Amino acid sequence: MIRRMILPLLFGLIGAAILVALGMWQVQRLHWKEGVLAEIEARVGAPPVTLPEAPEPARDRYLPVTVSGRFTGEHLDVLVSRKDRGAGYRVISAFETDEGRLILIDRGFLPQQDRGLPRTAVGAGLTGNLLWPDEVDGFTPSPDPVSGIWFARDLPALAEALGTEPVLVVAGTPTGDGIEPWPVGTEGIPNDHLGYAVTWFSLAVLWLGMTVLLLWRIRRRTE
Repeated sequence: MIRRMILPLLFGLIGAAILVALGMWQVQRLHWKEGVLAEIEARVGAPPVTLPEAPEPARDRYLPVTVSGRFTGEHLDVLVSRKDRGAGYRVISAFETDEGRLILIDRGFLPQQDRGLPRTAVGAGLTGNLLWPDEVDGFTPSPDPVSGIWFARDLPALAEALGTEPVLVVAGTPTGDGIEPWPVGTEGIPNDHLGYAVTWFSLAVLWLGMTVLLLWRIRRRTE
């Protein structure tokens, strides 16, 4: 009887150990992600500074900055969907600073039905955060030349299309024209590791339970 139970027992213990290890890995990932989110929130909420002369992603991502100048009137609309609001556009506008630099401003969210309304903002002073979006992959469609709609914030391509530096400031304050600020934050960054950990640990308990049941059945048959 004991020899018949050794293989199922080993199979059950090894399987449970693997599942527990996966759960522990997800717990580690959870702590790592919480640290990353806390760091982002700290950087986003820091006191704003003037726009660096040559911003770098590794050093200046999420850096709060203040800029003043004027919108040139040139803009591009990036199709998005916002929770509880539905479809709309991120309005990316060319902006000339008081120092003569041309940069991009993500002015925020414009509901789909308001796209045709005039945009009159000219002079502006605003506070926002530097961002290098990572939204482009092999499945991202090219911009629609007829409607002028873009499908991702492709920073180099947006800068080339509007003739600006590849520098994007996401506005945290209103810029007018019915465009709602959509500031940089951690809300859109997924953190599902706790759910994954619970799933792996639950499977480990289930695996052990099935192992015990199997061993009980083997014992019953050999009695």
